[in-house]
Amino acid sequence: MKTGMSILRWILLVFPTWVGAQAASTTPKNTSFKEGERLTFRVYYNMGFIWINAGNATFSVQPDELNGKQAYHIVGDGKTAKNYEWVFKVNDKYQTYLDKETLLPMRFLRDVHEGGVNIYNDVTFNHEEGTALSEQKVYKTPPGTQDVLSAIYFARNIDYNQLKVGDKVPMNMFLDNQVYNVGITYKGKERIKTKMGTFNTIKINPSLIAGTIFKDGDQMTVWVTDDANHVPVRIESPILIGSIKVDLISYDQLRNPMAGLISLND
Repeated sequence: MKTGMSILRWILLVFPTWVGAQAASTTPKNTSFKEGERLTFRVYYNMGFIWINAGNATFSVQPDELNGKQAYHIVGDGKTAKNYEWVFKVNDKYQTYLDKETLLPMRFLRDVHEGGVNIYNDVTFNHEEGTALSEQKVYKTPPGTQDVLSAIYFARNIDYNQLKVGDKVPMNMFLDNQVYNVGITYKGKERIKTKMGTFNTIKINPSLIAGTIFKDGDQMTVWVTDDANHVPVRIESPILIGSIKVDLISYDQLRNPMAGLISLND
């Protein structure tokens, strides 16, 4: 079923809503990730009482250079599990070149293959002029505009300790040749247990983009580690049919110690 299978698109539509008012108005210093970092997630789909392994997604960071500027070359790959390919096969790749100085995207690429549908998108950002070049057209963008992949890493550098429970914070995101105003509600801190282990986390509710596979409102919940890395460890949300859960299953070469991890499962 298509609503449950778009692995990477699902994850990427979640994370951009993390970025808050502080992120939109200032240039944060990168304290949360480094070159060589690799995160792997497992996506589960539920249409009743059974959670099914729907696929995996990985996010990696490598050094690069674009237009004479030092960049983080970030790649997100998403694939359906082999036993689910007969339902809806997905092979998605997203890339962003993130300016090391500003943590703003310089170029965004999307190469999507989902159930026989193929989409390729190449966007070049000019933040000085406030534009995005996509499909040979120029679109106006507000200051601090992110793409769906760059926003994950930009947002991980937000100091959530400056927020109060119930605060809702905004950002601008360029997706499918449109600028979306999205935001999150900070819900406080919580200790949770996943298949990997027990974590101290920061809990947030993103507001969702109309017209996607999600239900309207703030029904999605994201938990990120309550440490300097701000690594997502779990995401849960109802979708149009059923619900989805995403869990962190492995991490490598984090910038800081994984202080949010209390204990690993046996």
